Amino acid sequence: MTRLHATVRLSLLFVVAMGSAACVGAQAPSGADGASMNTLTAAERAAGWQLLFDGTSLTGWQAYDDAGPPEGWAAVDGTLSRVGRGGDIITDREFANFELSVEWRVEAAGNSGVFYRAATGEEWVYHSAPEMQVLDDAGHRDGQNPLTSAGANYGLHAAPRGVVRAAGEWNQARIVVEGDRVEHWLNGTRVVAYVLGSAEWEALVAGSKFVEWPAYGRAERGHIGLQDHGDPVWFRNFKLREIR
Repeated sequence: MTRLHATVRLSLLFVVAMGSAACVGAQAPSGADGASMNTLTAAERAAGWQLLFDGTSLTGWQAYDDAGPPEGWAAVDGTLSRVGRGGDIITDREFANFELSVEWRVEAAGNSGVFYRAATGEEWVYHSAPEMQVLDDAGHRDGQNPLTSAGANYGLHAAPRGVVRAAGEWNQARIVVEGDRVEHWLNGTRVVAYVLGSAEWEALVAGSKFVEWPAYGRAERGHIGLQDHGDPVWFRNFKLREIR
């Protein structure tokens, strides 16, 4: 092989290699199931799913009970992240009946939560909104109690053991709210099911701290919310499908 041919061949190999690397770098980050993050498939769009987080901005979110932009939260590497003190945040929009899907992870001993049917006008979002607990069960004291462990309907309905993943790993959560029926799913397992306003629910509320707040669990529609509990937490693939 002549020096000229060798030089041409090396140049071509370099171009091909760089092109391959560019293709790899251009691929969207993947979620827990290998799908692109913060995107909807054609099938999801056809089924009525919508993104609550676009991966690059906090469009569609606001501070709880404040129309201003949410402080202490940011879009970081395709995740909706708690990055500093700022308080709880909620979606601009309200929803009545829906299926919510989201992936979350926390650091060691981390604590947060996902609220639903949150009403404004209260001192704190949890005065009106039920909460699916987001937690490192192994590292946080709340993880010692099934009523306050990851996946629980905080303080009222316990979650089973052995479903949540270790701190730093991604968890897949689903919340289904249809009429007065609510389900929490964690990593493919239904961990909570209850009926709002039922005799059982009323008795549980009456025996809990929530009895102090008459608005708790009463809204028929409301905002989706995220809890600022002082710890770093990350959310991605935040999707919702309204049930009509």
